[in-house]
Amino acid sequence: MANGQQVAEENVAAFMAWSSSKLDDDFREYVHRGRLKRSEIAAECGFGKSALVQNPAIRAALEALEEALRRRGVLPPASTGDEPPAEPLAVRDKEAKQRRQDAQRLNSLEQENAALRAELTKAKAMLERYKLLAQFVDETGRMPR
Repeated sequence: MANGQQVAEENVAAFMAWSSSKLDDDFREYVHRGRLKRSEIAAECGFGKSALVQNPAIRAALEALEEALRRRGVLPPASTGDEPPAEPLAVRDKEAKQRRQDAQRLNSLEQENAALRAELTKAKAMLERYKLLAQFVDETGRMPR
């Protein structure tokens, strides 16, 4: 069984792998109230939301990631809460993730359908061949070579 330090290191590795696998457009789906949504990040990384707060390495990496995203314009600038936002925030497309999953599912189903059609065509050709063979055996009473 892994001790707490090993689990913390595994969580850091999972977070780093998750953050490096995302593009700016992917991060836009996680924006909630001017920061990345912690619960979704934790769920996708496979650890509890508390690890984002209690693990100093993950907390520092998340803050660095959010600052980099702010500099690139993915996240809105950090505000103190007193001033109104200078420009309207980008609206998160809530259905984008579902559309992407639907497109992947559709693609896999189309591939499976094409494979089944090819298998069916092959089976029909074999059936036709065996029909001819059965007809020959019925007519002549012997098996061809």
